[in-house]
Amino acid sequence: MTDKPDPFTNLYEGPAKMARALLAPLMGTMDAGQLGEGMMSPEDAQQWAEVAAKLQTMWLTYQSEQMASPQALVPYFDPARWMALATDWYNKMPLAQAEQQKALIEEGTRLWQDVLGQYGLGPQAGAHSGDEVELPRKDRRFADEKWRAHPAFALIHQTYLFLAERVAEMVDKADGLNPQQREQLRFTTKAITEAASPANFPLTNPVVMERTLETKGQNLVKGMEHLLADMRRGQLSHTDASAFTLGENIAVTPGKVVHETPIYQLIQYSPTTEKVIKTPLIIFPPWINRFYILDLNAKKSFVKWAVDQGITVFMVSWKSADASMKDVVWDDYVRAQMDAIDHVRGRLDVPSVHAIGYCVAGTTLAATLAILHRREQQDKVKSATFFTAQVDFEKAGELLNFIDDQQLAAIQGMSPDGYLDGRYMAATFNLLRGTDLIWNYVVNNYLLGEDYPAFDLLHWNGDVTNLPAKWHQQYLRDLYRDNRLVEGDALTVDGTPVDLGRVNTPTYVQAGKEDHIAPAESVWRITEHFGGPIRFVLAGSGHIAGVVNPPSSGKYQYWTNDGSPRSLAEFRESAQEHPGSWWPDWIEWLRDQDGETVPAKGKRIPGGKGDEVIEDAPGRYVATR
Repeated sequence: MTDKPDPFTNLYEGPAKMARALLAPLMGTMDAGQLGEGMMSPEDAQQWAEVAAKLQTMWLTYQSEQMASPQALVPYFDPARWMALATDWYNKMPLAQAEQQKALIEEGTRLWQDVLGQYGLGPQAGAHSGDEVELPRKDRRFADEKWRAHPAFALIHQTYLFLAERVAEMVDKADGLNPQQREQLRFTTKAITEAASPANFPLTNPVVMERTLETKGQNLVKGMEHLLADMRRGQLSHTDASAFTLGENIAVTPGKVVHETPIYQLIQYSPTTEKVIKTPLIIFPPWINRFYILDLNAKKSFVKWAVDQGITVFMVSWKSADASMKDVVWDDYVRAQMDAIDHVRGRLDVPSVHAIGYCVAGTTLAATLAILHRREQQDKVKSATFFTAQVDFEKAGELLNFIDDQQLAAIQGMSPDGYLDGRYMAATFNLLRGTDLIWNYVVNNYLLGEDYPAFDLLHWNGDVTNLPAKWHQQYLRDLYRDNRLVEGDALTVDGTPVDLGRVNTPTYVQAGKEDHIAPAESVWRITEHFGGPIRFVLAGSGHIAGVVNPPSSGKYQYWTNDGSPRSLAEFRESAQEHPGSWWPDWIEWLRDQDGETVPAKGKRIPGGKGDEVIEDAPGRYVATR
């Protein structure tokens, strides 16, 4: 650790003193024992005392619970770990030079003078009036007028935004970092600056301060209830979980579980048309989430929409890992996909299936296809569709920040019983969008004390699944870190070498324009490794909303390119934009692969006469935590 000054301390100290001076006449002392003129009545003082007592009691109760049944800290998400990493790299930044420090402080001083001048204060006083405030930096976290209504809060948030910009620039200019270290530093710096936002602290957030005064602190009591509830469950809440019940208002498309193994259940959905496409469709959702993202409700459900298009739809419902799955590896998931394909073929007496792989299950489907081709069994799959799935991980985005040796060792340490608790994965994905998925909820639900919304997509996002530890390590090491799937025969799965170049199955590839989990550039790479005909579609929005976009919603858009682009950049240059959902484009493509139809009878109707089934959809596995 060097003795050089911390830029945050230097630049915040001046505004902090100004803020204290400006806030003093505005807020008073807030000391219940000093009831001076214009201050609290004895009744108000009593209410504030009761709020303080409630907060203290709630916290002491939680602490006593933890002493009785302590939970291990999670070193991977310990803020001190990230701060230590940032501090180590901070010492390598250009700010270490006195010249840069001086320039930064001078620029900060000009910012303070300009902001204060907007309010008729400081050297620039008189240039503007309070009604004409036009601050230099804008951010939706500070969109509320209260951030501009008083110079102290304007100064606080403008200084923060200025600092965040400059620190990000320092990362780009830091010497002595290889590309991976620089990306990790960018990610860490972004996470820390998001956490340091003045919006996240009650005494620097005017919206929270006003709510606290209006409710006499009841928002803080309710917020503490939310916070402690989340700490007890070990997971940040995004929605009101009590508002949703599987099979009642989520995962409601009628169907039956027709097959089951220790790893997955196979659901067949009931037809709604008299005739159906002869070749059935089997969907492999990612096992890092619940399958019902594709069956949220009747209006959003891809499953229901596909059934209504005359498709016989099967869905795999993966089991959330427990200690019994401690030896499960990637080979087991590939075998599970091949088993499901064979079961559907045998059940309906058809030679082949259409297959969809979403995210990690799409990556696995690519390996499954390569193995089937190597074994000369490729005709079992008539077409393959990939939703936001990667096979080449060179451009895999911010998740690459979690796969160095130190990170992999930390993850392994979190899996003492042979499986990784799904809450860790949820926290990782939340970190990728910290402002939207962490701090927004900290402010709204912990500080403002607002009720949680009843939002099905957010409920699904928090309905985590556990992962087999051996598979997870194998996936991060072999695919994310070492990118071996795209090396011909570098990996052997189920005793068969994998070569993606052998795959010539007709393929439909969907990528999300704003996907931060599977970036579009990374998804595009599948077109460079498969040998068969490929239709690539770039959809508006991201990893979830870009997929779950029913035509009835009229939202977003998608792009196609019927030429021969050699890169995603070339695809975009001459792509044709289409309004709305890409689903109709997909169904037209699917029918082009096989338009033959058959009556929807016999085992096309699961649970019909003579058809033994296991249970009603959505089945037991999706309900297991």
